[in-house]
Amino acid sequence: MKIRLNEDKELVRIVKEGLKAKNGHCPCVMKISEDTKCMCKQFRDQIEDPDFEGYCHCMLYYKEK
Repeated sequence: MKIRLNEDKELVRIVKEGLKAKNGHCPCVMKISEDTKCMCKQFRDQIEDPDFEGYCHCMLYYKEK
């Protein structure tokens, strides 16, 4: 298993700006909680799933099998 950044550098820049503006919380969600702190709970759960391969919700990270 490997976690990597999206290859689209412009998208990464935009998402990182959003994270900075929201104090490290996912810029793609409205609710601020510990579950939305990057890496968000949704993606952490996907990382634990051995069958999951793909991007996190905001497309910043990609999990490879």
